[in-house]
Amino acid sequence: MDYTKLNNKAATATTTNDGLRAYMLSVYNYMTLALGVTGIVALFASSSPAIMALLYTNDGGKIGMAPLGWVVMFAPFIMVFILGAGISKMRARTAQVVFWAYAGMMGLSLTSIFLIYTGTSIASTFFITASVFGAMSLYGYTTKSDLTGMGSFMMMGLIGVILTSLVNMFLHSAGLQFAISILSVGIFVGLTAYDTQKIKAFYYASYDQESASKNAVLGALTLYLDFINLFISLLRLFGDRR
Repeated sequence: MDYTKLNNKAATATTTNDGLRAYMLSVYNYMTLALGVTGIVALFASSSPAIMALLYTNDGGKIGMAPLGWVVMFAPFIMVFILGAGISKMRARTAQVVFWAYAGMMGLSLTSIFLIYTGTSIASTFFITASVFGAMSLYGYTTKSDLTGMGSFMMMGLIGVILTSLVNMFLHSAGLQFAISILSVGIFVGLTAYDTQKIKAFYYASYDQESASKNAVLGALTLYLDFINLFISLLRLFGDRR
């Protein structure tokens, strides 16, 4: 009887580990593909004078936002809210479609970085971001420590950064923007580890294949946002401006 119990326990643990690996692989696949969609859309749109003319104005060399540009800039915020708040009521396939559409819209909203920074610095910052993100996500996946406390602290810091960024939209302080970028790097580095650990918990909370698929999309969205925000923060600190 003891042998049978141990055998069943070992078999259950192996099945769980295999299931968790497959689940996390789907999360990373979704996130990677979404980043690819964002990058392709951003590159294509930024290289099209017609699309850029729809998004931005050029008044004697001074770049501004066209009406459609404002729509494109705020659309991802609305879409991510819809996906995050309504995913429980969506089918997994619908959630995936919204996720891909969101990634494409983010690509359009990120075309502005090609007006501000050189292509070389954008590429180098992307690879730096990928290295940092990969290391912290691996730590979050493998660590035995509970990162809940750190995650709560990082979330409070994120709220502070958002509020300060809103204030700086009116102050236009370069020094304050520099401080915000430094804090943002630290916050999203910590959130990458915390969110990875939290996404593992999503797997154990899934009660069927449909909920596991939706949790994988939600987890990919979370890590995607961590990556994009870390990339933008690093770009603001180290990017070579045109």
